[in-house]
Amino acid sequence: MEPITHFLTGACIGRAGFNRKTAYATLAAVLAAEAADVDIFWGFAGPVEELKRHRGITHTFWAVPVVAGVVMGAVWLVDRWRRKQPRNGEVHWGWLYLTALVAALSHILLDWTNNYGVRPFFPLNPHWYAGSFMFIAEPVIWALLFLALFMPWVLGLADREIGARKQQFRGRGWAIFALCGWVVLGCWRWAERAQALAMLENAPIATEPALRMTAEPYPVNPFRWHAIVETKDFYQTAEIDTRTDSIESDSRGDVLYKPAGTAAVEAAKQTPLGRVYLDWGTWAVVRDLGPDPAPGMNPPSLPPDRRWTTVEFTDLRFDYSFLATRGSRGHAPLSGWVYIVDGHADAGEAMDGREQR
Repeated sequence: MEPITHFLTGACIGRAGFNRKTAYATLAAVLAAEAADVDIFWGFAGPVEELKRHRGITHTFWAVPVVAGVVMGAVWLVDRWRRKQPRNGEVHWGWLYLTALVAALSHILLDWTNNYGVRPFFPLNPHWYAGSFMFIAEPVIWALLFLALFMPWVLGLADREIGARKQQFRGRGWAIFALCGWVVLGCWRWAERAQALAMLENAPIATEPALRMTAEPYPVNPFRWHAIVETKDFYQTAEIDTRTDSIESDSRGDVLYKPAGTAAVEAAKQTPLGRVYLDWGTWAVVRDLGPDPAPGMNPPSLPPDRRWTTVEFTDLRFDYSFLATRGSRGHAPLSGWVYIVDGHADAGEAMDGREQR
C-alpha cells in the first residue's frame, strides 16, 4: 500500500491499546509501520534499481525484528532528548518492542493485499506473493482510518467545551473499530475476487482454452474487477461486476495478440531492466515497437549504417481502462523501455519516463 495507509494503520495500532501499556507506543507503531519503505531511496540510483530493490529485504519476515529494534533505538533517543519534559506514562521497553513488531508485520501484510506483491521470504525464496484483492490506494480505508484518528479529537473538544474530565487515553474504541473495519473490508474483497474468478471459469470469454486467469481490483468499488485471461495465442481482458454477475468483454477490442519474438526482444530480456521486470511482472508483455522513441529518453545517436529499435515492457495487471488505453500514446503505469541497437546491444533503459543512468 502507499505511505498514507501504512502511517494511519500504525497510528491506529498504537492507539488500539498499546499506548495504555507504555509511553511512545503510537510513535513506535507509526515509525515501524512505515520503516520498510526506506528502500524507496534506491530510486536515487535509477528506476531499474528501484524496481529491483523495492519490496526487497526490508519487506521480509527476517527484517521485522530488526526494524522493531531500530525503531526502539530511535524512540530511546527521543526519550533521552525529552527526559526533562513530562511524558504520558512510563516507558516499558518490552511492550514497546512488541508494538513495533506488530506494526512492522502490518506493513508486509498490507503490501501483500494489493497486486504489486511482496517477497516476504527474500532472498531464500525470491518469489512474489500478491493477494490482489485491494487496490494499492484505497480511499475507503483512508476514510475509515482518518475517522478513527479525527473523531477522538472532536469529542475531546466537546468535552473541554462542557468542562468534562479529560480522558488520558481517548480513541481506543475508534482505533479498534477502524482496524476491524480494515479486516472486514479485506475479507469482503477477498470473497468478491473469488466470485469474479469463478465467473471467469464458468463463462469463458476467450475463443481459445485459457492457460491462466486473474482478476485485479479497482479502488473504492469492491464489485468491479479487471480480468485477464491468457491463451496460447493472445490475452483477453474484460471488466467484471460481481454485484450484477456481468462480464463486459469485446472479443476484438479487448484482445492483445502475443507479440512475435525478435532478436531485439530477446536481447532486451537479458538487459538489467529486462531481467528485473520479468522476475517481478507476472503478467508481463514484451513488444518490439520499432524506431519509436521511448518516453523520457532520447533515442541513441548512431551513424546511418546502424539501426535501433525500442522494446517495451508492460504488465497487464496495471493496464486499467481508467489509467491508460492500450494502443494509444499513453502507457500503463510501471512500463519500461529498452533501446536495442543492431538487434543485440543495450543502448539505454527507462521506466515511467525516467532514464536509468
